[in-house]
Amino acid sequence: MPRSDRLFDLLRLLQDGALHRAEDLARRMGVSVRTIYRDMDRLAASGVPVKGSRGAGYALEDAITLPPLTLTAKELEALNLGLAIVAQAADAELQTAADSLADRIDSVLPAQAMAAAEAWKTALSPFADPARNLTHLSLLRPAIRARQKVALTYTADDGFVARRTVRPLHLEYRGRVWALTAWCEGVDRFGLFRLDRIETAEALPELFVDEPGKRLADYRPTAGTP
Repeated sequence: MPRSDRLFDLLRLLQDGALHRAEDLARRMGVSVRTIYRDMDRLAASGVPVKGSRGAGYALEDAITLPPLTLTAKELEALNLGLAIVAQAADAELQTAADSLADRIDSVLPAQAMAAAEAWKTALSPFADPARNLTHLSLLRPAIRARQKVALTYTADDGFVARRTVRPLHLEYRGRVWALTAWCEGVDRFGLFRLDRIETAEALPELFVDEPGKRLADYRPTAGTP
């Protein structure tokens, strides 16, 4: 029997909620006890909520199984923002569950999404105040669509707090951190602003139009944050 078929049959046996000895499972599957041990390790590593140990038996914890899902980039943003907020909750069990789910989501992200996430992991920490990003996202998205200037109060990497008037151009999700690409009028260059470091954001009545050199198409990632 192919291993994938055997693992599926093992899951069906474990779904009764009872504790199953490895010896009994091996007899049912027609394999060695050592093979059952390896199969259980594989199931656990793939995220199946198997509980138990060698010599004690195995069972499935209560869990909800979802069919394969295809998420859009915006749906993934919404999901991870929710997880980031829950991870800051006072309930320790919810914090642990949110961290675990986030890790499992990261483990199945496409290669291109993981590459973007890995590029930020060494430099960026989780949201200091995730709930703050809900306000910023809801303000910045319409400002980008309306071509509306925004006044930001921003804390830089060195702790310096400055107020900037920017032309918001693009919002991007990078490894559980949201960033705003904008043209900063105060220093006359592009900047990349982490949303979790924006203290305040205010939409201004002044609109802007695309100008050569100040458009999103002109932005190069080497540009720093003003």
